Amino acid sequence: MMTLGGPSHRYCDGRTRRSFLKIGGLAMGGLGLPHLLRAEQAAGVGRSHKAVIMVYLSGGLSHQDTFDLKPEAPEEIRGEFAPIDTSVPGVRFGELLPKLAGCADKLAVIRSIVGLRDEHTSWQNLTGYPMGQAQREGKPHFGSVVTRLRGDVNGVVPPFCDLFPTMQHRPYNSGGPGLLGLSYAGARLGDGDQELMTQTKVEPARFDRRKALLDRFDDWRDRVDSQPVDGMDAFYRRAFDVLTSDTVAKALDPTREDPRVRDRYGVGSSTHLGDGAPMWNDQLLIARRLVEAGARVVTVAYGFWDTHGNNFDHLRTHLPLFDQGISALVEDLHARGLEKDVTVVVWGEFGRTPKINKDAGRDHWAKVNSALLAGGGLDVGQVIGSTDKVAGSAVSTPIHYQDVLATVYDRLGIDPHGFVDDLAGRPIPILPSTARPIRQLI
Repeated sequence: MMTLGGPSHRYCDGRTRRSFLKIGGLAMGGLGLPHLLRAEQAAGVGRSHKAVIMVYLSGGLSHQDTFDLKPEAPEEIRGEFAPIDTSVPGVRFGELLPKLAGCADKLAVIRSIVGLRDEHTSWQNLTGYPMGQAQREGKPHFGSVVTRLRGDVNGVVPPFCDLFPTMQHRPYNSGGPGLLGLSYAGARLGDGDQELMTQTKVEPARFDRRKALLDRFDDWRDRVDSQPVDGMDAFYRRAFDVLTSDTVAKALDPTREDPRVRDRYGVGSSTHLGDGAPMWNDQLLIARRLVEAGARVVTVAYGFWDTHGNNFDHLRTHLPLFDQGISALVEDLHARGLEKDVTVVVWGEFGRTPKINKDAGRDHWAKVNSALLAGGGLDVGQVIGSTDKVAGSAVSTPIHYQDVLATVYDRLGIDPHGFVDDLAGRPIPILPSTARPIRQLI
C-alpha cells in the first residue's frame, strides 16, 4: 500500500488523523476507498440518486428572532425584530429574512422540535443521538449510514462529502463512522481544500511539489498497468480513478459556476466566527454542485449563533447573508429540477431562551427549537407545530429531533427502523423504534 502523509488535524473524537493523499488538491482524509468499493460491490449498490444537503448552524440559532417570532409577548421576550409576511398566507418570519420569506412556499418550517439536550455539539443533528451515547456506542454519522447502504452513484465522487471545517469548539465538528469503520467515513473537503483546486490559488513551489507527486504516482500507475491484470486489485484501480478524476475538483470550484448564480448565493468568507463555523456561502453552492456530480450526502457547518450577549446586533450583521445563501440554495434546486430528489435540512443543536438576559443575549434553550426543510419531494409551504406565547415550549405537534433524521432517511429510500451491519457483521439499529418520518411532510 502507498501512503502519502498530509497535514495533521485533531478532531472532536480526540484522535489525530492525517489526510493520506492530496492529488490535484483533492483531500480524501480517512476514506478507505478500496475497502469502500469492495463493500459496495458486496452489498449490491443501487443507482438511484436521492440526496440530502444538511446545513448545521453551530451554536444554536435564536428561533424567536427568525422563524417563530412572538410580537405580542412582553418586551423582554419578543426582542427587537418585527415579523414580516411570507409567500404563504398567515405565515410570518423575522424582518431580517426577506428572501426566505419570499420563497416560503418552497419551505417547511418546524417550530416544535423537542427532545434535544443542552449540549453544544453537532452529534444529535448528525447521528440522531446525544454525543456521549453516540461516542460510547459507536453511533455513526448519518452520512456513513447512507454510504454503507446506498454506496456511490458514478464511481468517481464520494457518496458522503463533509464540508465541515475543523472548528475550535471540538464537539461542533463532525462525528465519524463509528462502528461502521473508516471505510464509510466522509470525504473531508473542508478547511479550505477548495482553494487547492486551481493552480492560481496555490503557491508555485507548493504546486510544483504536488505536480511532482502526481507525476511519480502516474509513473507508478503506468508500471502497474504494464503488468498482468491480476497484478493489481481492481478495486485499487477504481480507487485511484476516484482520486485522479477531476469531477470532484470541478465541483469544488465555484468559479466554474455562472457568475450570476454565484452572486445570488453570496460568496461569504472562510473566516471562522467565534469558535464555530464560517459563513461561507460558496460552500452552499458547492454542496449543490457536489450533489449534481454524484454525492448522496453533503454536510455544511454554517455560522456561529451562540449569542449569549449582543444577540440582536449579531443577528443584524449575519442573518442577511444567511437569508441570501439559504434562499439561493432552495431556489437553485427548484430552478435545476432537483427539488424532488434533494432534501435540504437547516438546523442547530437547540434554540435560545425566551427571556433576554442582562447582556442583550439569549442563552441555551433545549426545550424547543425550529428547523427548516425543503426539497426532497416534501409537502412544503407549511409550518408544522407551534409554541406557547413566549416560544418556550411546544404546545402542538411536538416533533422529536430524531424524527427529522427519520424523514431524511425515508427520503433517501432507507428504512429508519432498519439495521446496518457494523465491522463485525452485527446488525445495529439506524434509529430508535420511536423515531418516525414526519407524516405532515410526506
